[in-house]
Amino acid sequence: MANSDPIPRDQAPPSDSEETNGADEISEEGEEEEDTEYEEFEEEEEELDPVRERERLKSIFRRLSTDPVHVRVHDVVIKGNTKTKDAIIEAEISDLFKKPRTVQELVAAASIANARLKQLDVFDSVSITLDAGPAELPGTTNVVIEVVEASNPLTGNVGVFSKPEARSWSLEGSLKLKNLFGHADIWDTSGAFGWDQSLEIGTGVWVPRFKSVPTPLSARAFLLSQDWLKFSSYKERLMGLNFGLLSTNNHDLSYNLTWRTLTDPTRMSSPSIRRQLGHNVLSALKYCYKIDRRDSHLRPKSGYAFSSTSQVSGLWDLRGLKFFRQEFDLRAAMPLGFWNAAFNVGLSAGAIFPLGRNFTKLSTSVPDRFFLGGHSSLVCSLGGPSSLLGFQTRGLGPNDMRRVLNLNKDEGSSVQSDCHDFVGGDLAVTAFADVSFDLPLKIFRDAGIHGHAFVCAGNLAKLSEGEIRNFSTERFLKTFRSSAGVGVILPTKFFRVEVNYCHVLKQFENDHGKNGIQFSFSSPL
Repeated sequence: MANSDPIPRDQAPPSDSEETNGADEISEEGEEEEDTEYEEFEEEEEELDPVRERERLKSIFRRLSTDPVHVRVHDVVIKGNTKTKDAIIEAEISDLFKKPRTVQELVAAASIANARLKQLDVFDSVSITLDAGPAELPGTTNVVIEVVEASNPLTGNVGVFSKPEARSWSLEGSLKLKNLFGHADIWDTSGAFGWDQSLEIGTGVWVPRFKSVPTPLSARAFLLSQDWLKFSSYKERLMGLNFGLLSTNNHDLSYNLTWRTLTDPTRMSSPSIRRQLGHNVLSALKYCYKIDRRDSHLRPKSGYAFSSTSQVSGLWDLRGLKFFRQEFDLRAAMPLGFWNAAFNVGLSAGAIFPLGRNFTKLSTSVPDRFFLGGHSSLVCSLGGPSSLLGFQTRGLGPNDMRRVLNLNKDEGSSVQSDCHDFVGGDLAVTAFADVSFDLPLKIFRDAGIHGHAFVCAGNLAKLSEGEIRNFSTERFLKTFRSSAGVGVILPTKFFRVEVNYCHVLKQFENDHGKNGIQFSFSSPL
């Protein structure tokens, strides 16, 4: 057997314990090197952090603007509503956050939700943020809605306003109590007193959601007194209830129950008015459809608008007024391409028919008929035929001579009014064309003050009491009244002020048309 000389110690293979110790030393050295490198990397990262953050944000915004980023809503969190019920807020926004599947769609939905909550008019501010969802559910987000409820639930205002449809000026005021029961309910009381002794008092409540009803509801009690002695020899007093049954962006349905009284304290009214003096019950259902795609209500330059209003009176078989009333109104605006000018046109029509047997021989109620004239804006007013510049309120159309009053029967003397009572028409048609343009001075342009030129025309006809047999389309068109003029418009935040010079182009006997300056204060609402 060969001799096996012992191996020197420095050449001998390491033992297991020596191998382990050596490995530990190498590992510790490596870890120290890695820690040093990591610390150096962190220092570099901290130095470059702002730059990288900007680049990261730019990348995110670039991706949001170009590519859809998929996301799903995990939860909707509501904060800040100490008095308002969660169910009220949820009902306004719940349908908006179910459909979005991308961040872009979610941002658009949040914008709509913000507008809806502000429209409730019970919050001072509304903010909506998108927060990250749970870590275990990637690709989700939480929608956080934070509201600040109105610090003062009681608000009020008072002012002096022009009301051409109810004769000249009036002093008006209102008081509102918001969110009394936490259902975003608004209780209000309003009053108006006119220089012509007209009076209006009303109180009511508006609720955006009531249990499972998906649309706002409202109820209102009112008392209204108007003086039409100067135009039609009667005073009108209305007392009743109004219920809002449906209210959306385009549709509005309401029911009205009114006790109406017509009186003539002068005892000089015409036979047409005297036959209608006394009490009547008005039980009516009213539906209005409205769509407005114009870019502005105060100075439209493009778009269109349409409204249709239908009213049926005589419901529940009450012994009162029975009629069907229909109105249409169509508007269009288009830019002209110079001086910031725009061309506006409008066409309105309305008709009222009595309901019952032999309806062509029946009479319609004078206050429910159509009247033309007054100082309402041609552009702003939307809802049916009414405005005809250059003519007095209730200043044209079918009329009847006022009665003769015997002051001294013994001497046989008498006094006869030289005026006529305007009794309104069962058919009304109006049309207008208006061109608005900037004024040359920069100070006017900066303030929004601009000029306009207009032409308008309209006519009324009586169809009830058998007059429909005498109606002629050719004669109706030939007897159109018309006017033209120019003016300056001062738009404000809440209404539109017009100073117009009107020239009457065509009028007939007993019409109250006049050339000259007219002032108009019109609200776009």
